[in-house]
Amino acid sequence: MVELTNIKKVQNLYLSGVEMTVGVNNFVRRQIKGSGKTYSKTLSFKEIAKHAEIQMLNNDFVEGYRKGVRRVNAPKIIVNDFVCPLVKIDANTILVSKLVKRNKDEEPYIQTRALNGKPLTAGKVEFILYSNNVLKENKENSTKKNWELISINAIPKGLDHLPMGPITMMRNQLNLKGGTKAMYLSEEWAGAVQFWQKYAPLEPKNEMS
Repeated sequence: MVELTNIKKVQNLYLSGVEMTVGVNNFVRRQIKGSGKTYSKTLSFKEIAKHAEIQMLNNDFVEGYRKGVRRVNAPKIIVNDFVCPLVKIDANTILVSKLVKRNKDEEPYIQTRALNGKPLTAGKVEFILYSNNVLKENKENSTKKNWELISINAIPKGLDHLPMGPITMMRNQLNLKGGTKAMYLSEEWAGAVQFWQKYAPLEPKNEMS
């Protein structure tokens, strides 16, 4: 019955001229073990993109910070396959900051990570998708699909949403190289800064299995 319902949804979407095919953007391929970012233990990026595609057909997503950006909820059955890189900062947390660049064309930024602590367990996972039109603004599309998987965010148990990092927000709002043009409310800025004062990614070499 569920399968027939999904087939009907797909037929209706195609008849209305709406497609929700999801490709894999090259940017997300950096999210592997040892990267200090959310990664999957067993799923390929292509399989993750397919899950995102199905979830969008089921309307299990929310609109992102601008039109053409969506936060798609991963199905609960696969959440445990993703590793959350975050630790909760406390008085015993040792932090290290260094100047890094995501690629040679972007400005460097100060990255802060924790050298100790136990990674938090993921309570949910969000797939961040950008539409083809948004990606084409800066010629950052990797496929011809309608949507592309840009990022995978494992969210610690007890939290509903993972705020965007202030550095990413700054890059977007100032429309710097590597950013996607956007404007944020003061509440969004304050909330992001507050959150990232409490949590930090664990330095990859200190990951615990």
